[in-house]
Amino acid sequence: MNPRKIKDNIYWMGLVDWDRRLFDSLIPLPDGTSYNAFLIKGSEKTVLIDAVESSLYYELEAQLDTVAKLDYVISLHAEQDHSGCIPQILSRYPDAKLITSPKAKGILMDLLHISGESIITVKDGETLSLGDKTLEFIFTPWVHWPETMVAFLKEDKILFSCDFFGSHIASTDLFVTDEARVYEAAKRYYAEIMMPFRNIIRKNLEKISAYDIDLIAPSHGQLYPRPSFIIDAHKDWVDGPLKNKVVIPYVSMHQSTRKMVDYFISSLVEKGVSVERFNLVVTDIGKLAIALVDAGTIVIGTPTVLAGPHPNAVYSAFLANALRPRTKFLSIIGSYGWGGKTVEILAGMIPNLKVEVIEPVLVKGLPSEDAFKALDNLAETIATKHKEQGFK
Repeated sequence: MNPRKIKDNIYWMGLVDWDRRLFDSLIPLPDGTSYNAFLIKGSEKTVLIDAVESSLYYELEAQLDTVAKLDYVISLHAEQDHSGCIPQILSRYPDAKLITSPKAKGILMDLLHISGESIITVKDGETLSLGDKTLEFIFTPWVHWPETMVAFLKEDKILFSCDFFGSHIASTDLFVTDEARVYEAAKRYYAEIMMPFRNIIRKNLEKISAYDIDLIAPSHGQLYPRPSFIIDAHKDWVDGPLKNKVVIPYVSMHQSTRKMVDYFISSLVEKGVSVERFNLVVTDIGKLAIALVDAGTIVIGTPTVLAGPHPNAVYSAFLANALRPRTKFLSIIGSYGWGGKTVEILAGMIPNLKVEVIEPVLVKGLPSEDAFKALDNLAETIATKHKEQGFK
């Protein structure tokens, strides 16, 4: 794809990857993704903001055929999907300097073996004049690495936000045209990547609120011509009210746990609680992560395997602990054959979650009437606690 004009002398470059379905060998990409780099031609200096993975350089290389001289390459974030081909770019433009944050300098040298002599570091709030255009660098650490920063083009009021406000979407539309579609993709992106750092993201949201932004240009996904749409969404995901919702990641081997999950969901619904159910054998972990953003309660369903929880249930607990959602309550339901330490193992895996653990319901073999009564009691307890918390 050729460079695409954003505004006068400002261009999108990079690659739209329609076929990629897994990121970092971990994150599902149901809608593909894009790798966004941005070229700014000032009256005196020309800069390229970010790049693409080394293996994708062929696309950016062809686009750079239109650029005779490059004065600076700006690395907002050292992760390889943004920086991987910077060595090739510096080789193509030997007089260009690489601009980044002090923390990113060492990371780039380690990851890409770039010479420190090629790197200029900037301070938080420092500016770079391109002649008729001025870039201001704003440090936004832990969005989602410690060295990340964003850049604000003052005259055109464009925030180049790197991974901040990103979404994984492949599209020929340069700008967001379908906010509903992008909302889900951006929430998935936030849930999978940013949610563990929400307290710091809150501070970074406050930091950028001082700027008069007309356009947000992230490094993945489409550009936001209505910045308030994505900024307000992030504020809601970070601090908005939790929902009257129970997320149930579960796995069942011989249907006992599944029967408990089926009954439990019915009981919750009768008591006015909404439910999102995820069969861990087939579930998209991105969908599960989205559900965790604003769920009031998590209930893990698992059979007992070798005296402990099923490995898929273990993974769901590990995932929740790593993502650190704002969930207030957690419980466990499931069945066992002769014993085990399912509750102790799962409870010990969630130290990062600030939750109240509600009495689990574990039954021997197939659930009986007493088991169903216990599930009704658990559903009633959750419904009551949600009402007390004011979950809507």
